[in-house]
Amino acid sequence: MKDALQKVTAEIEHGTAKLGWDRPPALYALVKTSTLLGQPDLPPDIAQQVRAEWDGGDNHLSAILQEQMPEDNIEEMLPRLAWPEDVLGAVVCVERVIVPPEVEQQAPDDEDAAIEFISNHPQRAEVRLVVSALRSGETWSMIRARDFDADETVASGDNLVPQLAELLTASLTPDHD
Repeated sequence: MKDALQKVTAEIEHGTAKLGWDRPPALYALVKTSTLLGQPDLPPDIAQQVRAEWDGGDNHLSAILQEQMPEDNIEEMLPRLAWPEDVLGAVVCVERVIVPPEVEQQAPDDEDAAIEFISNHPQRAEVRLVVSALRSGETWSMIRARDFDADETVASGDNLVPQLAELLTASLTPDHD
């Protein structure tokens, strides 16, 4: 399933990159493509598109964009999620401003002042994080920096955004409340 997770995460990252920057957060449910195609209420045009992208394998995953997410803090929203059993995983896509750890340690304690400090720091970087997780605990992340916005500069790996990956994984655990 790890290969399927990596593939669907890359598809989401690449599709989001085509839309450009300054996008709202997005959340996707991951289901087996064969399960999705077995849904009797799946519109024919969607079924045709899904079949065209399906490799025919039992582990192929399809991403289903969820309703527009509230502009809440994602870290606060993820623990409140509950997924149906046929959802094998989830992907979250969000843009953030990051700074090196030593700069973060210099930020004021006041949240508003810290946001202002980090947002205006010369070492800040704007990034898009695409983080995915499966119920089995497997995760995959991709990071695209706005200053180096090219497909060949996208970083990917298991543990690039550990806090977000842990929250996403926990949201998939039935007893996470």
